[in-house]
Amino acid sequence: ANDEAVECLRRYARRIGLAFQVVDDILDITQDTETLGKTAGKDLDAEKTTYPSLLGLDESRRVAENLITEAKAELNYFDDPAKAAPLLALADYILNRKN
Repeated sequence: ANDEAVECLRRYARRIGLAFQVVDDILDITQDTETLGKTAGKDLDAEKTTYPSLLGLDESRRVAENLITEAKAELNYFDDPAKAAPLLALADYILNRKN
């Protein structure tokens, strides 16, 4: 892969990684322990700084959606949509996961 392709993938990875964290913060306050598979509300109990605590729930959801949209846009660099399909699916999974 050329340098530009690698940089597109690097930006994609940074954005989905950050989106994963934002969604994780959201799930911590919106899901129960059984659904999460870990103790719900841990961040709140530990008074951790999270996206919802800083931005609110609705804005945190918008941030996650925007990060995923931006990540997926990075894949437009690649001409073959079939090759990008697994990365597009991963981005959608991160945004829509429940645990």
